[in-house]
Amino acid sequence: MTTAQRDGPLRFATFLAPNMLPVYRFLATRIGDRLGRPIELTVGRSFDQFERAEADLGVICGLPYVWLAARQPAPVEPLAAPVLIGDRYGGRPVYYSDVIVRRESPITCLEELRGCSWAYNEPASHSGHTVTLYSLVRLGARPGFFGRVVEAGFHQQAIRLVHTGAVDAAAIDSQVLAIELRDHPQLANHLRVIGSFGPSTIQPVVAASRLPSRLKDPVRELLVELGDDPTARPLLAHGFVDRFRLVDDAAYDDIRAMLATVEAAGWTSLTQTAIAR
Repeated sequence: MTTAQRDGPLRFATFLAPNMLPVYRFLATRIGDRLGRPIELTVGRSFDQFERAEADLGVICGLPYVWLAARQPAPVEPLAAPVLIGDRYGGRPVYYSDVIVRRESPITCLEELRGCSWAYNEPASHSGHTVTLYSLVRLGARPGFFGRVVEAGFHQQAIRLVHTGAVDAAAIDSQVLAIELRDHPQLANHLRVIGSFGPSTIQPVVAASRLPSRLKDPVRELLVELGDDPTARPLLAHGFVDRFRLVDDAAYDDIRAMLATVEAAGWTSLTQTAIAR
């Protein structure tokens, strides 16, 4: 018997930055109210949880979504994605990866990062890993472009590695960065953005494909309605979210194309020092 067939709680798993937890907690509560059943907010451990009926709904990075969507059958489907506050997003469900350095750093542009130390959050991140590789390939760079590469685990930790001078630079999800700089002014005073990668389609709210339409459809409707709900504005604003828009699988073709470019170049890891043969 699957989760969808029981009257017990549904599980909403987040695989994204911890500084967005208040928004995800709010979404889980609202979804539970709409569906008339309890929702448990959990921190995701493995993307296979959707197939094992250990996660029913959630928010995941666009890169693992693309990986999951390639499986037959696909274990998840996208419901909606946030539109962020700010003119740079143009009312679209997109985001950027902002490249940060210390304010006093002599680095002024992406090309000057050659030989520098670099932090990224994790290999399963589009904003921290794949879009960086894609952008470097487009610049004509090759493995070994950075002098030292550190896996930080989270964007928030990568930000602090740059802030303390432990590394020279990092690419940070623009939504995560905006929240951190707002909530921690000491970071804003000591960091500088020298460029951006993207835009890329932003991370979707997904549902396990095994869930029936009678559960998925109301969640889609709720997410789209939140932007016009004045009681939702303060919580959405915490994450710089203006509203949610419906998205489908094709919305993530941009990430598929970037991944294909990286794979064709034979440069699939920021820690790679030579082209694989």
